[in-house]
Amino acid sequence: GIAERIIELEKEFGKLDPAVCLQIAEEVAKQKFCQFSSLLQAIDAGSRIGFAYITLGVVSSPIEGLTEIKIAKTKDGKEYFSPYYSGPVRSAGGTGAAFSLVIIDYLRELFGFEKYDPTEEEIKRAVTELVDYHEKITNLQYMPTEEETIFLMRNIPVQINGEASEKLEVSNYKNLERIETNFIRSGFCLTLGEGLAQKAAKIKRYISSLKGKGFKISSWDFLEEYLKI
Repeated sequence: GIAERIIELEKEFGKLDPAVCLQIAEEVAKQKFCQFSSLLQAIDAGSRIGFAYITLGVVSSPIEGLTEIKIAKTKDGKEYFSPYYSGPVRSAGGTGAAFSLVIIDYLRELFGFEKYDPTEEEIKRAVTELVDYHEKITNLQYMPTEEETIFLMRNIPVQINGEASEKLEVSNYKNLERIETNFIRSGFCLTLGEGLAQKAAKIKRYISSLKGKGFKISSWDFLEEYLKI
């Protein structure tokens, strides 16, 4: 019944409106179409369906680019979301990759999970990893400055993560507890750099439109400040 429901939502919100993504993701995650073995599995499926809609269902990103969503623990033991990305997320384009974070965060807030609380080492690892990827693997379309990366890492409400994809290790900030690998993660770099850093203005417009339609998205006001930087 998901396809029929999407057609109904398109009549309500308009075709290819980001609101369709969030609404269908929410309904799948609330198990309105079928039951899942766990809440996390339902949230994972909802996120992928929302992601597939924004990317027109024609690229591999929602299946292969978003590899999984894990639950991790904050410093005081509360649960937050850590979505894992891999190289095929590139096929979503920067906007799709960045908006997938908003979909996942919308479900995080809806189901009462905590926000990600990055450590200083995790923030510095992100800066180092982007530089290493850009200089040693392949040029990012958009390479955020150190200031931009630090600001984004401090504020993104989920932990962008990824599988090791390269044979090179990061040059610094290794052996971190909440990052499973010391190897460079292309999915992480693409989602942060070519995704959110590059497309922040567009994502901010999407979020303003969604809030106007009554969706509860309270963790992305930082984009306004980011755009000034």
